[in-house]
Amino acid sequence: MNVQSNISATQSAPAEQRLVSETARSLKLQGLNKHYGPFHAVKDLSLEIEPGEFLVLLGPSGCGKSTALRMIAGLEDITSGAMVIGDNDVTHVLPKYRDIAMVFQSYALYPHKTVAENIGFPLKVAGASPAERDAAVKDAASQVQMEDYLHRYPKELSGGQRQRVALARAIVRRPAIFLMDEPLSNLDAKLRSFMRAELKHMQQTLGVTTVYVTHDQIEAMTLAHRVAIMRDGVLQQLGTPTEVYDNPANKFVAGFMGSPPMNFIKGSLSGGTFTSAYGQVSLAGYADHDNVSVGFRAEETSIAGPDKGHFSGIVFSCEMTGHETIVTCEMDDGHAIVRAAKDYSIPMGAEIHLTVDPARVCVFDESSGVRIRPETA
Repeated sequence: MNVQSNISATQSAPAEQRLVSETARSLKLQGLNKHYGPFHAVKDLSLEIEPGEFLVLLGPSGCGKSTALRMIAGLEDITSGAMVIGDNDVTHVLPKYRDIAMVFQSYALYPHKTVAENIGFPLKVAGASPAERDAAVKDAASQVQMEDYLHRYPKELSGGQRQRVALARAIVRRPAIFLMDEPLSNLDAKLRSFMRAELKHMQQTLGVTTVYVTHDQIEAMTLAHRVAIMRDGVLQQLGTPTEVYDNPANKFVAGFMGSPPMNFIKGSLSGGTFTSAYGQVSLAGYADHDNVSVGFRAEETSIAGPDKGHFSGIVFSCEMTGHETIVTCEMDDGHAIVRAAKDYSIPMGAEIHLTVDPARVCVFDESSGVRIRPETA
């Protein structure tokens, strides 16, 4: 049985053309560990982030992603390991000397200061002249379309506008690295979608190295040059959004990346055929295994006619979303989701038959969760 190992945590960033600012620096995390007493929050985290790259740390709550970000910022001590920005080891350097700007989930604006004063505060602390501050504030505000709001106070702004002020305050310093800790999680769905586009455009325009923490797969897919998926303090996989989505290293990554997530059916492999309580499909090249799961995406699944297809289930729900209908099928060990035409309709409780693309099916060891590859691959 050929079991795929995790994609290397230090693989190079994709070589696509993108702007890299003069201040942008590389970031290397070398075996970072964080302990809180007996609790091991981050375990041997190693990453190499290129200048100008947008890297997203993705994972569920409690996976260690925010702790890792706070170690990069210097807000948490590093128990062991090393961190290098550019050519400088900053493992034990104070936060103010790391040339990093951080954008928090809570905006962290001063309520008694105007937008201009909030944006310019880092420069005031740094001792910049009023003229220098004024020019830099106007430039940063224009980057986030807030130049007409400089006289207002935070209480007079919407949530999206406050987040833009927080971004402008980070931009104004022209740091080597941006750190962003779930900056869009307090916004409503429509505004999050708008701000994702704003963030992507801003980062590509500024060319600043960015590390972004989120639990939202859509944010990771749409924003990142590369995604680092974490679970229980351990890096599970590192790659471009397309690589991680199409080529998951294990069942956790496959189930976490994507909306809707990958469908799974438990069963066994014998003689090149996967068999389960819901049907079977030929999967040539795989060794026999009596405890596996097959995974397949909703968009790679189609609805078949009566008594046809690979698998069958009972319709749990049928939801028309506008351009398509999402059909959820109930099975004893979970649900399978398929995308259908927007005019498709089927009653709840009806039997439904699904066809999958064998070439796109992923196979996982059910005990370990590790991806299994066909021996002929």
